[in-house]
Amino acid sequence: MTDALLSFSHVGIHVRDVDRMAQFYQSVLGLVETDRGELPGRTLVFMSSDAREHHQVVLASGRTGDLDDKVINQISFRVETLEELQAFYRRILKVGGASDFRAVNHGNAWTLYFRDPEKNRLEIFTDAPWYIAQPCSEALDLDKPADEIRAETRKLCE
Repeated sequence: MTDALLSFSHVGIHVRDVDRMAQFYQSVLGLVETDRGELPGRTLVFMSSDAREHHQVVLASGRTGDLDDKVINQISFRVETLEELQAFYRRILKVGGASDFRAVNHGNAWTLYFRDPEKNRLEIFTDAPWYIAQPCSEALDLDKPADEIRAETRKLCE
């Protein structure tokens, strides 16, 4: 066993329509296509939001099975502030293509769960400055002013 720490690098997702999915991830999450290529029987699209990372998401053609088959639990993206989370929420609604929205106040974080066009669950979240035992899953209204959400969360954690 080693003392080295692991850090998350990237996730690969099998998709049916690689171009539609790449457009969705670009429009909704702001990921940039860093590379694209072909392997025998498969197209790969590499995407990232971090210039230091060649890719954080790889879309690979060739998904089989039904769109309701459970393939990935979730792919999580962190933003710095509650206001940024609210901005992503508005952006996702404007762009379209997403479904199954669920905004959750976990006490220690504010989270928006939703599904991409091929039903993979995505999470965008930001940490809150408080701690509360988990699991904690309270409804979150991202249309409320951020300061009101913070006050409600502080009260929940106290």
